[in-house]
Amino acid sequence: MTPRRDAADPARSRRTGRRPGNPDTREAILNAAREAFAERGYDATPIRAVASVAGVDPALVHHYFGTKEDLFRAAMAIPVDPAALVPRVMAGGPDEVGERLVRTFLSVWDSPAGVAAVALLRSAVSNQWTARLLREFLTTQILRRVVAQLDLDPAEVPLRGALVATQIAGLAMMRYVIHLEPVASASPDTLAATIGPTLQRYLTGPLEQTR
Repeated sequence: MTPRRDAADPARSRRTGRRPGNPDTREAILNAAREAFAERGYDATPIRAVASVAGVDPALVHHYFGTKEDLFRAAMAIPVDPAALVPRVMAGGPDEVGERLVRTFLSVWDSPAGVAAVALLRSAVSNQWTARLLREFLTTQILRRVVAQLDLDPAEVPLRGALVATQIAGLAMMRYVIHLEPVASASPDTLAATIGPTLQRYLTGPLEQTR
């Protein structure tokens, strides 16, 4: 008679499951991704570079995380897909995109999903590596998506995006880390109405630059 193989049979275990042999593969990929994204930046980090650092085949990275964008979001531990937020920011056209950007930003950070974002912001204050990751996330995953839908001079896009980032990061720091009043307890409507016009000018208004 042929011996019966059950779930405890090593041969069967090797043939089943998503990650045979190494229970730390997923975490190794995430650690490699954080290192690569922090050092190279999002745009300059291919999946194969992450796979090389993690010591796995690139196909395995895709298996666990899908696209590079999905991997980046997982590495940042951000539970919100930025691509899903941009339509809310752009709804209604470009004229009030500044206010909608503030409202959307606050809707995420004031929600349970914002806990991870606040933790990341706190870490970025004292950790240069985390600061680089946060910068890459803000610029490539959020601001780039917004400015891409506006009719802007390509030469002005980097400055406009950076100016918006100063306001968003400053608002996050004062409201969620420093707890500066009355910003910390102000309603989203109040903050959108007061900060939104500044973001609007940074995004679509004239820029005065010294040459």
